[in-house]
Amino acid sequence: MVTFSHTGHGTDEAAWAASGLPAIAELPLDGQELAAMRFLVLVAHPDDEALGAGGLLAGLHALGAEVEVLLFTAGEGSHPDSVTVTPEQLAATRLQEFAAAMEALGLEGSWRFLGLPDSGLSKRKPEIAALLRDTVGRHPGQQQLAIVAPYRADGHADHDALGLVAAEIAGEDGHALLEFPIWYWFWASPEDPAWQSWVRLPLDRKQQAAKAAALSAHTSQRSPLSDLPGDEVLLSEGFVEHFTRGFETFAWTRPRSLAPHTNAPHANAPHTSADAQRIFDAVHAGSEDPWGYTTSWYERRKRSLTLAALPAERYRSGLEIGCSIGTLTADLAGRCASLLAVDASSTALELAAGRLAAVPGVETRQLTLPAQWPGGSYDLVVVSEVGYYLPPAELEVLLRQVQESMQAGGTLLLCHWRHPVSGWELDGDSVHSLARNLLRWPTAGLYRERDFVLETLVAPGDPGPRGS
Repeated sequence: MVTFSHTGHGTDEAAWAASGLPAIAELPLDGQELAAMRFLVLVAHPDDEALGAGGLLAGLHALGAEVEVLLFTAGEGSHPDSVTVTPEQLAATRLQEFAAAMEALGLEGSWRFLGLPDSGLSKRKPEIAALLRDTVGRHPGQQQLAIVAPYRADGHADHDALGLVAAEIAGEDGHALLEFPIWYWFWASPEDPAWQSWVRLPLDRKQQAAKAAALSAHTSQRSPLSDLPGDEVLLSEGFVEHFTRGFETFAWTRPRSLAPHTNAPHANAPHTSADAQRIFDAVHAGSEDPWGYTTSWYERRKRSLTLAALPAERYRSGLEIGCSIGTLTADLAGRCASLLAVDASSTALELAAGRLAAVPGVETRQLTLPAQWPGGSYDLVVVSEVGYYLPPAELEVLLRQVQESMQAGGTLLLCHWRHPVSGWELDGDSVHSLARNLLRWPTAGLYRERDFVLETLVAPGDPGPRGS
């Protein structure tokens, strides 16, 4: 358990600004996806909502998303040594401030006060879980639910308790989870590894202004109650500076299911490689270019970035896993002396064969991986937009096969859509994380946008001369 005092100095915002924090990956949900979801927001004390998630809440309101905020305590224990204000008076003041903050965020009619004791949530976890389950159960619907809660290791006992219960219920029921850190920014340092896997939500000017107005509403925490000892400012200007960034930061846990998007071929969950040929044959039978590979600027730009990310100009022997209709294959062929392109869909491969007929050095083969591994030895393996079509256990087998077949110094290129993929267990970020953790190969390059992540890993050893 982290111990700290708010009266201490803490980590300066300048240290966080100079770290890699401003460049971490964006939350992989666009406005349309956010608007289609339902949000249950858990707040331990008045002001937590503005500090940790004020921009998100203002943005959700602007999008018209369904939001319900549960305030668990009145924060009556913020000034335990005050001789001018009783806990009851402070509770009334802080509830008024919370109401004003909710109005500033556009959510004045969207919150409930649950009346649990300040600094006592760690002893009320069963009650909190029951309240949360009851709230979730009252709005079953078809919308994907996202629980927004304090970071489960924030260092404040109330925050940690609420975050742990939220994480438990989200994990059991498959809900999305957004955890917002507050005191973490004070006691942690950029050397702490936790934040490096979090996501960033950029805030526009209106969201920043709404958040600032909500923060200003909490006068009892940002100004002294009086000049007497025990009535000092709780939230110093240095601390509040952490929450004036142009973005908010969340520990993001993806849901187990979400409404289909344009890159998801099937909505039933969860699939395995055994379903791949049936599903993707049907997809390609319905359209010769189901994902707009030849027409979409997004796809054409992504292919250009993929080719630019390859660390070597030439490769001796390449393997493309999941080649679909062969658009990326045609470009990769120019970088490889020989290239094997495989796919589970025979329908897709017929289209690819026609596209690649005049391209030298390319072979296509219908294989369902990982069960039908092609064998061979390669100094380039490309896994683009296919890793999340395998359950974790099968993806691990595939990565082991890549590891065994990769030549010394060879390149593994991974490129994947970062949004949740309906009908399958993984998303792009989890595919890349699994690959990094299993292979432990050096990363030659990493590029992330809100929509996709592109990464090259290099096998140990000297590659020797490349193919000509």
